Amino acid sequence: MEIILYISSFALGTVIGSFLNVCIGRIPVGESIINPPSHCPYCNNRLAARDLVPVFSYLWLKGRCRYCFEPVSRQYLVVEILTGLLFLVASWRFGLSIETLVAMVFFSLLVSVSTIDIHHKIIPDGIILTGVILGIPLNFYTLDMFTNGLLGFLTGGGLLLLVAIVSRGGMGGGDIKLAAMAGIYLGWQNVLLMLFLAFLFGSVVGVITVWKQKKTLKEAIPFGPFLALGAVIAFLWGNEIIFWYLHIFS
Repeated sequence: MEIILYISSFALGTVIGSFLNVCIGRIPVGESIINPPSHCPYCNNRLAARDLVPVFSYLWLKGRCRYCFEPVSRQYLVVEILTGLLFLVASWRFGLSIETLVAMVFFSLLVSVSTIDIHHKIIPDGIILTGVILGIPLNFYTLDMFTNGLLGFLTGGGLLLLVAIVSRGGMGGGDIKLAAMAGIYLGWQNVLLMLFLAFLFGSVVGVITVWKQKKTLKEAIPFGPFLALGAVIAFLWGNEIIFWYLHIFS
């Protein structure tokens, strides 16, 4: 039974990942995610169903368009596999439960905003708003969860807003909104862990990037992907990490 759940979760993740690729490609340039149907950006040929099978179509066609043979970005394959793996880990961690559903929704949002931030250095308000709208019914169905989610929203957004004020623009508005949205799903304790991990990973990668590419720290890298990575870790293992930390220093 468990192996069926894992396989199904991975397969579902690749399908959702394929849809996320459409969102990632179209939302930043203001295009509809519904029309026109999926097509090659080079020759504009409409893609058939056989061209849209997650992972397998990319591998079968060796990463090229069936019609004009132009190369297809590896992002499509990476996003599909990454989303599939995140769904698999969620089902392994939480089993067949509401937590798994919440994780799948949350992780899909994080994959979208991270990839867009990497390529365009923006975090679209539409995705954040979608995350908030979906997060309220998924996370606020008891009074304790409502309180925790509301505090998480205020803590995540408030702390990064404070960083932006103190650093005079050192933190983007999209990052502030992303942290606030993540707080709904994580609660106030885990959103603190998310921020700690994001700054830790971001600092390490940022310093390495500055050293290798001779850029300023502000130019080096977008912060959204590190918030997303911290959010995934906090959602999956946040309670255990916090318990371990408190146990070590108690």
